[in-house]
Amino acid sequence: MTDPGTISETHKAQWIHALRTHRINTITDLRRVEKIFASIGTSDVTEPMTTAWSYYVNSHTLLTELRSLTRNYPFSSECVEEAKRRVYSDPSSNRSWNLCWLVLNKIRSDQLIPYYAHYQASAPAMWGHRVATPDEVSKLTAAFVAEWNWAVDQMLRHWERPPIGRGA
Repeated sequence: MTDPGTISETHKAQWIHALRTHRINTITDLRRVEKIFASIGTSDVTEPMTTAWSYYVNSHTLLTELRSLTRNYPFSSECVEEAKRRVYSDPSSNRSWNLCWLVLNKIRSDQLIPYYAHYQASAPAMWGHRVATPDEVSKLTAAFVAEWNWAVDQMLRHWERPPIGRGA
């Protein structure tokens, strides 16, 4: 791997091209590039990194990766969409180039998981179109909450510290 502090202009251009063409599109690979770009600290990497994270979230890859971690209780698309809406309407959301981190952090800070877990657990479709008992809804809600919180925690572990400002 390239030493982050000594990345050549050619390598930087290759990374930027890979980001712009979405060849780098998993949280692990995006984080690897983000760390490299943060260490070199030049402004020409901000736009491609910001765009790559936006694509990752808006192309539903974030949701797909969350759902790969929540096979028993698939993560709520409504929860992710609400977090995105809140990030976009939050004036302080420009503090990071990383939409993924902002969305995951918003899910956590605004406690969206319990609401959407209850919403999903209460849906008649979850119960074969019958009305579930309050106890059944409560138990299913708890299962959703546990698995979804675990998944968000796993995703947030990719950052040792918040990607605030110019870097990661």
